[in-house]
Amino acid sequence: MKSMTGYAYREFRDDRVSLSVEIKGYNNRFLEVFINLPPFLSMLENRIRDYVASRCERGKIELSLRLKELATDVSVSIDKNAAQAYYQAICELAETLQIDEKPKLHTILGMEGVLQIDKIRDPERYWLLIEPILQSAMEQFEAERIREGKATEADILGHIASLEAAAAVVERHTPMLEAQIKENLRNRFAELLGDSIDENRVLAETAVLLMKYTISEEVARLKAHLAEFKSEVERNPAPGKKLDFLCQEINREVNTIGSKSPILEVSRAVVTMKDALENVREQLRNVE
Repeated sequence: MKSMTGYAYREFRDDRVSLSVEIKGYNNRFLEVFINLPPFLSMLENRIRDYVASRCERGKIELSLRLKELATDVSVSIDKNAAQAYYQAICELAETLQIDEKPKLHTILGMEGVLQIDKIRDPERYWLLIEPILQSAMEQFEAERIREGKATEADILGHIASLEAAAAVVERHTPMLEAQIKENLRNRFAELLGDSIDENRVLAETAVLLMKYTISEEVARLKAHLAEFKSEVERNPAPGKKLDFLCQEINREVNTIGSKSPILEVSRAVVTMKDALENVREQLRNVE
């Protein structure tokens, strides 16, 4: 079991580049990945997003990557047409002003657009720098989520144990409930008919009421849901969605038991189960 919340930070620096990766995870029903990159790395956004998505199934994940080049490869070119245009314009101006002077080279080079300087930015070269730092940050993020997930799992299973104990109380009182239904029905027949009771009619009416008010089926389904819950925790590394569904089913059975049974001990057990289940559902909001 993993938590959806976590934090990781990794950085790298050498004589050419300074790089850092920060990852934050929050609770979310589905997977949402937000990537914050320098504009010149935008071509790598989908690759980074796919990498994060391959490691996470649910949660809101914010990844921020910072890269500063301390030494860059550049290419320099000259716009000869622009240089020639500047030269001719300056010469014409000098002639108009009757100044016997030719423009210097450094003057022409300082004019806008004469020198074209482009940084050589190869996406694959950047990826070779980013990938190991991203992987290290994701491993730290994963370890943090697993650590928190273990604590969450222990708490959830503690509440499931409380649910099972309360369900056992309900199960022990199920025969009492059925006996009470039979006894109440027989007393009502006796009040109405006296000693001339038709046993077949009593048995038929008892069967109808037992089908309506007995909680045997609800107890059986409740036990099955609790067993499936624990099994899902053991076998599925990301059980959040399935456990959410099982909690809905458990809640349905608990509510039905509570509405059918007039026995005080069963009512108390239902309150215990509802409280434990609410704690489980609260914790599941943070489970992947």
